[in-house]
Amino acid sequence: METVLRPLIVIGGSVLLTLAVGWLVDRALKRTDARHHETPLWGLLRRCRVPLQSVLITALLRGSFQEIRLRAVEHHATGIGQLLTLVLIGSTAWLALRIATAVVDSSYARYAATTRDPARLRRVRTQVTLIQRVVTAIVGTVAVAAMLLTFPAMRTAGTSLLASAGLLGIVAGVAAQSTLGNLFAGLQIAFGDMVRIGDTVVVDGEWGTVEEITLTFLAVRTWDERRITMPVSYFTGKPFENWSRGGAQMSGTVFFELDHSTPVPLMREKLREILREIPSWDGRNWSLAVTDTSPSTIQVRAVVTAKDADDIWTVRCAVREQLIAWLRDEHPYALPRISTAQAEVSKNDWGPDLYKHDPTPRTGRG
Repeated sequence: METVLRPLIVIGGSVLLTLAVGWLVDRALKRTDARHHETPLWGLLRRCRVPLQSVLITALLRGSFQEIRLRAVEHHATGIGQLLTLVLIGSTAWLALRIATAVVDSSYARYAATTRDPARLRRVRTQVTLIQRVVTAIVGTVAVAAMLLTFPAMRTAGTSLLASAGLLGIVAGVAAQSTLGNLFAGLQIAFGDMVRIGDTVVVDGEWGTVEEITLTFLAVRTWDERRITMPVSYFTGKPFENWSRGGAQMSGTVFFELDHSTPVPLMREKLREILREIPSWDGRNWSLAVTDTSPSTIQVRAVVTAKDADDIWTVRCAVREQLIAWLRDEHPYALPRISTAQAEVSKNDWGPDLYKHDPTPRTGRG
């Protein structure tokens, strides 16, 4: 009878105590979250319930499994203890990551609620993302190292590993020079405010929006939904265009090659009417002027503005399409024409030598 009751008491008691503590902690966090609406921290901490229960039940079983006193447990006590220790370390790392993520997300949410500057908000978002990745890497490395050190063979080899750490560090540094360069470049981007998540950039002739920044690579989403993945060291070693730097507002141009007879004042008034009907135009500025001329055409430039890169593209396309349609329907003579008729030459222009200027081939008697 005792062999049955002991396992039930140890295992069942650990499970019941874990569930009770998890329920009490969750209720306390829920009440605290209801009282403090200004911060989402307490609500985010409720996500830690499962890893907390995992740590608690593993710790209870690790300290009391030998009280079961079953022959199978006693024969494999070392292995069971080792397994529970590994699970406890992993659960603790999981709980630490959940708490760190909750604190960082809460801080970012409070900052976003009080900041009206989109550029500064994107900068903080980029920094928060990279901080989370750094914390994850550090906690994961420490957890794996702690797991390895629980094995006696690894503890024995620890002294020799430390003795050769200097040489290994030099070798690893040379071998991973590119990786380390990207790592430091990622930190430089995060805290140097060079490029941020959500920025509109032009890299290698491709226009897109920064979608993800990690410690080693950066992903740009292009207008046609492609993803360009580039090492972060590219942005610290080569020039690139950042259209969101200093603000997302942008100016765009639309060029027209037209005939000299184009009614420019009427075209200017038509541009004003068109812009009033385009929702993407932000109303800041617009203009239309003749910027160049050639023997056959004039170059007309329309300047428009919008709140960001996506809207400026929409405005430019709409202006180009509607102005061309207006010229085609109302002023077709303004569109450029190519003369294909053969020029007529007067006999008076031939000069004294008639046949010298005659383009018609001559045959017959000489």
